Amino acid sequence: MQAIILAGGKGSRLKPFTKIIPKPLVPISDDLSILEVVLRQLKHYGFSDIILAVSHMSKLIMAFFQNGEKLGLSITYSLEDKILGTAGPIALINNLEENFLVMNGDLLTTINYKSFYDYHIKNNSDLTISLYQKEVIIDLGVVETENYEFKNYIEKPTYVFDVSMGIYVMNKNIVDLIPKNEKMDLPELVLKTQKFKKKIKCYKGDYYWLDIGRVDDYEEAVEIFKKKRSQFLPE
Repeated sequence: MQAIILAGGKGSRLKPFTKIIPKPLVPISDDLSILEVVLRQLKHYGFSDIILAVSHMSKLIMAFFQNGEKLGLSITYSLEDKILGTAGPIALINNLEENFLVMNGDLLTTINYKSFYDYHIKNNSDLTISLYQKEVIIDLGVVETENYEFKNYIEKPTYVFDVSMGIYVMNKNIVDLIPKNEKMDLPELVLKTQKFKKKIKCYKGDYYWLDIGRVDDYEEAVEIFKKKRSQFLPE
């Protein structure tokens, strides 16, 4: 199975960590970067053909992982000459399989990638989005009104939303919707897929997920990985 990992971002929200190293190489433990954890997980679940879409500090990433042989993977690289967003880089990649996984390279999760992929295939989907139930705490009093009349007062409520995990499985016909050498983000691609009446499914499961794009989330991820390492690196 084939996976594209989006690893070209500058990681601006993760400074100062990303001043000297690219975000995918930020350490999640003393011996592993976040991207190496992702690669080990993908190998465990049967993904052997990995394409790293790189741009910012690409030489460091390429020097670190090389051809993937040390991890038992086949790693190739797709280099962006200009910023193409999160979906744009996919259009540059040749030799795509009929269905393939696409994901951000800065995620800490326990998702079973094989089960997710199989769900996409079983449903004959064009695009499948992985979802995580995220609690959002509003640290304020929320006032509900109707026509400027008071209806209710809720002190510091907690809302629950289904959020995209930044992990997708796509059929290669989706690539035709991505303009070549033009910037496009994945949310735009999802909406365009819907516009063209292609089949979109959503996947939910019992797993942990955290995007480490911000400093506080990164620090939380380091602590969680330290305590529950075996859950993120199944044997």
